[in-house]
Amino acid sequence: MTRDDSPAAPLAEAPAEAYWRRNLAVCVFGSFTTIVAMTLLLPFLPLYVEELGVKDQAAIVQWSGVAFGATFFSAALVAPLWGRLADLYGRKLMLIRASLGMAVAMSLIGMAGNVWQLVALRLLAGLLGGYASGSTVLVATQTPKDRSAWALGTLASGIMAGNLVGPLVGGVLPPLIGIRATFLAAGAVIFLAFLATLLLIREEPRPPRSARAGGGFSSIPDKRPALAMLATGMLLMLAVMSVEPIITVYVAELTPDPARVTLIAGLAMSATALGSILSAPRLGRLADRIGPWTVITASLTVSAILLVPQALVTSDWQLVALRFLMGLALGGLLPCIASVIRHSVPDRVAGTMLGYSTSSQYVGQVLGPLMGGFVGGHVGMRAVFLGTAVLMALGAAGTALARPKGIRA
Repeated sequence: MTRDDSPAAPLAEAPAEAYWRRNLAVCVFGSFTTIVAMTLLLPFLPLYVEELGVKDQAAIVQWSGVAFGATFFSAALVAPLWGRLADLYGRKLMLIRASLGMAVAMSLIGMAGNVWQLVALRLLAGLLGGYASGSTVLVATQTPKDRSAWALGTLASGIMAGNLVGPLVGGVLPPLIGIRATFLAAGAVIFLAFLATLLLIREEPRPPRSARAGGGFSSIPDKRPALAMLATGMLLMLAVMSVEPIITVYVAELTPDPARVTLIAGLAMSATALGSILSAPRLGRLADRIGPWTVITASLTVSAILLVPQALVTSDWQLVALRFLMGLALGGLLPCIASVIRHSVPDRVAGTMLGYSTSSQYVGQVLGPLMGGFVGGHVGMRAVFLGTAVLMALGAAGTALARPKGIRA
């Protein structure tokens, strides 16, 4: 009997398996809570801006937009930096930094004295945060490669669930405990995520720092897969967000009852997220079996096909159903993108490249609404769906061409 065949071998592997599963559970909880905290202010942000002394209606709208976008703007700028520091000093350390920083920043937002302080603190939250992107780095690098896509899919479900639950929490809590107390409560919950990260996450021993220094983009032997995934991540968020500025107006054309417009618009937006939450772990598991490249190409192709009938619908329920189906198709993209990057770059630069991936997705979040609003206003709302379908189809073709030969599909 060889050493590997001995009964002791599985016992030796059991702790490592327990660690990556426990790490995943903590990362899902921490990502969920931080995303909830970042998005819960959506329903009451204009009310808070008014409470801070802004009285003109137009100014309230403008300041609300600036305050909400500030966090994502600063997060996009520093995501590659935090990824690089994670490669150098450890992924767990970056999660500890992000959770503690977000807990402090969210609590301080509840103590803002004027709108300038609100914007500054929202910028600070973006600079100090990044728990979700840091979790992606840790899960991608600490999970066995044959389970990485499933684990990243599970994490993606937690992140998307946070985006769904955040506005709901923001609509329920302020009437019960007040706006400022809502921020303090969010900070307290994130502090629990900090404690869980500090006490429960275990990172595998890292090589000497001298072996991790240097490298960067130039150390990647074949850059095409990584570049293709950066473009795909941006395209994904652009496709999802391009409809956001026009969805309510589009629904108004389909819904005969004006009183139901906001309800149907909310359902259409939530349906995509719900579909992605349900499909992400399953498509991740499928990617572990057949390869992430196949899942990415298929997801982009199906999404492009589903966008065409969205431009041709004649009733609101058809739009909601198609948005849900599109969410099912899109759910596997983010975990598969992270999985491809993880398998395509050296370990010492995995965090850096995943940080660039996060930044590219933020770029898509910015460009999507701009493109959708411009095309919808100058060409027509149905053209937004058709134009996005063309982009998704081009993305599918580009992904198929970028797949290195000899790599599992």
